[in-house]
Amino acid sequence: MTAEATTEARQLPYILAITEGVRQSLQEYDTSFLAGEDVGLAGSVFRIYKGLYAEFGPERVIDSPISEAGLIGLGVGAGATGLRPMIDIMFSDFIGECMDEIANQLAKTRYMFGGKTTLPVTVLTMGGGGINLAAQHSQSLEAWLCHIPGLKVMMPATPHDVKGAIIAANRDENPVFVIMNKASLGITGEVPEEPYAVNIGEAIVRREGSNFTIVAIGRMMHEAMTAAEILEKDGIDVEVIDPLTLQPLDTETILTSVRKTHRALVVHEAVRFGGIGAEIAAQIQENAFDDLDAPVGRIGAPFSPVPFSPPLEQAYLPNAQKIADGVKDLIGLD
Repeated sequence: MTAEATTEARQLPYILAITEGVRQSLQEYDTSFLAGEDVGLAGSVFRIYKGLYAEFGPERVIDSPISEAGLIGLGVGAGATGLRPMIDIMFSDFIGECMDEIANQLAKTRYMFGGKTTLPVTVLTMGGGGINLAAQHSQSLEAWLCHIPGLKVMMPATPHDVKGAIIAANRDENPVFVIMNKASLGITGEVPEEPYAVNIGEAIVRREGSNFTIVAIGRMMHEAMTAAEILEKDGIDVEVIDPLTLQPLDTETILTSVRKTHRALVVHEAVRFGGIGAEIAAQIQENAFDDLDAPVGRIGAPFSPVPFSPPLEQAYLPNAQKIADGVKDLIGLD
């Protein structure tokens, strides 16, 4: 066996893929900088920016005051005047603190100036539960952002995609939210060393199947892949679609799958009511109704704040078994 044949692809954990994506973005553009609460000396509370302050200095890795509204305002002003800011909002729960800046400035400035200014602003934030941070630090609020015209929204599930999403966002001329997942920081996967960008607005077929489609958002992709293995034992061949980008949504890839399998389930960690899954289900129903052999199913968290108690939180979150049971219910298996 040759040396080339034994060489394995480089593996990197999600947390270091984030660091590398930000580092290579700062290297690619002299006009890029990172700003946020505790992003500098501390490297963020999640340590995702560890080493960047020492490497790039305080003018490009900026520890900010505790003001999310000020941070987004900084991003809007810097982006409109020729810079490429990366703004860290520590927890996605905190977007409520700056929603006016997000909805009425960040999302609308380019439109209101008739496209005469670009707004290449990347917002990096952590979403999701699963690590016992309680109701105010564990929410999944991506549907808020997807409802605002002018924003792009990505939820990368793998180390490969989180690095590629950060670089793609930093290269884009529009505001892009990259919602990372705090419970995924230890997940390891293949990550090329060179800079690369994933395609914004292009879904990924994670697993090909013939008789059921699961559309899985963010971390739920991993749970859906496990559910597919469970279901395979019952003769159910599941296709798993990872949208990666929620706004703009790659509806065509989803519809192509549903037209092949004739059944679909959408799963996300956010509460089921009013979640992005409802929009995806509606688009499937509107565009592929005649191809469906069953109603489009949805799985999400119950309509409750995220519990702090570890056993309650685990009961609250969707998981592989709940997904598998949801598929069986739609097929009519006990």
